[in-house]
Amino acid sequence: MEKTWNSGEPSQEWPADQNYPKSTATTRPRGTSDPYVKFKIAGKEVFRSKTIHKNLNPVWDDRISLHVETLRDPLYVKVFDYDFGLQDDFMGSAYLYLESLEHQRTLDVTLDLKDPQYPEHNLGSLELAITLTPKEVDVRDAYQSLRLSDVHRKAQLWRGIVSISLIEGHSLKPMDANGLSDPYVKFRMGHQKYKSKTIPKTLNPQWREQFDFHLYDEQGGYVDITVWDKDAGKKDDFMGRCTIDLSLLSKEHTHKLDLPLEEGEGVLVLLVTLTASAAVSISDLSVNMLDDPNERHQIMQRYSLWRSLHNLKDVGVVQVKVIRAEGLMAADVTGKSDPFCVVELSNDRLQTHTVYKNLNPEWNKVFTFNVKDIHSVLEVTVYDEDRDRSADFLGKVAIPLLNIQNGERKAYALKSKELTGPTKGVIFLEIDVIFNAVKAGLRTLIPIEQKYIEEEPRVSKQLLLRNFNRVRRCIMFLINTGCYINSCFEWDSPQRSVCAFVLFVIFVWNFELYMIPLTLLLPLAWNYILIASGKDTRQDVDEDFDKDDKDSERKGFMNKLYAIQDVCISVQNALDEVASYGERIKNTFNWTVPFLSWLAIVSLGVATIIIYFIPLRYIVLAWGVNKFTKKLRDPYTIDNNELLDFLSRVPSDVQVVGEFLTLISVSSFFFFFFIFMTTHLSVSSRHGQKLGLLCSLFGPPHPTPPRPPTPRCLAHDCFIFHVS
Repeated sequence: MEKTWNSGEPSQEWPADQNYPKSTATTRPRGTSDPYVKFKIAGKEVFRSKTIHKNLNPVWDDRISLHVETLRDPLYVKVFDYDFGLQDDFMGSAYLYLESLEHQRTLDVTLDLKDPQYPEHNLGSLELAITLTPKEVDVRDAYQSLRLSDVHRKAQLWRGIVSISLIEGHSLKPMDANGLSDPYVKFRMGHQKYKSKTIPKTLNPQWREQFDFHLYDEQGGYVDITVWDKDAGKKDDFMGRCTIDLSLLSKEHTHKLDLPLEEGEGVLVLLVTLTASAAVSISDLSVNMLDDPNERHQIMQRYSLWRSLHNLKDVGVVQVKVIRAEGLMAADVTGKSDPFCVVELSNDRLQTHTVYKNLNPEWNKVFTFNVKDIHSVLEVTVYDEDRDRSADFLGKVAIPLLNIQNGERKAYALKSKELTGPTKGVIFLEIDVIFNAVKAGLRTLIPIEQKYIEEEPRVSKQLLLRNFNRVRRCIMFLINTGCYINSCFEWDSPQRSVCAFVLFVIFVWNFELYMIPLTLLLPLAWNYILIASGKDTRQDVDEDFDKDDKDSERKGFMNKLYAIQDVCISVQNALDEVASYGERIKNTFNWTVPFLSWLAIVSLGVATIIIYFIPLRYIVLAWGVNKFTKKLRDPYTIDNNELLDFLSRVPSDVQVVGEFLTLISVSSFFFFFFIFMTTHLSVSSRHGQKLGLLCSLFGPPHPTPPRPPTPRCLAHDCFIFHVS
């Protein structure tokens, strides 16, 4: 929690200390407690510590900064024993009188805990290290650690940026049976993590990936790096590790590092740059830079067009005023919530303090971020803080930076995690964005920044149906456009066909390359005119999506099952159609059907000669005139596409395999029939040995008189079939 100074009175802060604070009171028969501490000023709770379980000498190890309006109000400290599901037990309290403290000096203070009803009882003590700081000190350099759930990290102000470029690896350890590996790299710096892509089947991978970490410690820190081999269906294999000590690297300079892997083989090549952070802060509502005319003018000058080529990564700055929320959802059994607000822009993440037991909290905080990509989306999420558990989600809003109206205080309705539907409550925000348009345009042409913390995708029936409907809308748009163009060829509307024919002839006859981007400008200009005139067609798309979501919610289980079955069948048929045409083109060139391949050779040869001798403009013009006049010349002609008709004659791989299996079956039948026949034939030599299989099969039986065996001549051993 960041507390900044906004009046003539000083502020005080309690830095982290190994002895801060301690308590020795006991409230349970077994001699243990689960203590936590509350701080109050002027009757208002300003901080609550984490809970230390089963300990009479707890060490909280917290460092906080608090703002006070006047030193006349003492700091009221209360200690409680946490009881799950019950009312917490009071363990003692004490007052700290701020007027007695010296300025700019850290003092060790011991507070004796007392019970106001039994002042003679000794309930233990708290040990604090306190520093009273006047307002002249730049409070942006101060920070405080706030308790956050295990899911959400502590939000602090970072001191700099660590830019890491993962270039390549050399001579990595082979982990697979083929003597190769499928390596990827994991980076970890405190709570921050990054995972690279997997490069298959190589010992010398080329990643070429870049990402940034926030640097919280001015003295630096350590980046832990591990290399893994990706194995499908089983645990990934460890390939080695290395570490970067940032305290050894100079700032504002790019360092090329060749890091040998420990517990493995090979080397990783990295580029590491340490830069100072700018314009990232948390302040009170009464103290923010854009409200100061001088600072606002300096920021406007920094992002003016005259400085467009200076520091291209610094696109702009955004200031978010988180004022308050109303009507939040009750997340606790008491009918209240302990809400705090998290503000995220790409991988930058800051949070407010927690307002306890309140459904209408007021934060009055100002967050300032650097803008690296003007197309980023500002996400503001409200959570309910729960001791010893992950924070509960209360609501979320997502605001694209380009949609922000500067200086407008607006109430945003909170939505679900997926932003598909509303939840309870609204949040009041005021946002200002200042950016350089040239830098923003240039940054648009580079890859988008990857988010380091993203939820794993899950299978969703509703999402599957929605995505299928989106694809179907795009396909139907193309089909409708094709039908509209084809209606011009069919002369369904003579006036429209005549206009289309005249425009086609003029366009083709006068065509130049510059007309291609000019043609693409026309729909952009047309839609802009519609939007400016109040005929915004984008609302129809949003209404269609909302309608699809509501229809999906109203459907029963069987209807959803049938809908998913229809989607699967449609996807199956579409994939078969696309794959079939691709295989038919391939089979045309690999001589699966020689006649069709020869026909393709003749057609391509004729087309080559025609295009060589006749300008393309005349060929396109002749094709268009033929298409437009075909219906006029023969009203009963059947429209066709010659290329698709040709490909429909070429078999796909599935059809080729089917024909091959059919041929194998017929050949096998005749082969086994021949074997059957020959095994029942009697074989005789040229001396007259006779067999009557065919007669026995197709004719009446004839008795064969016994004959004495005939000597066999090996030199003239030939066989003769005799049929009776």
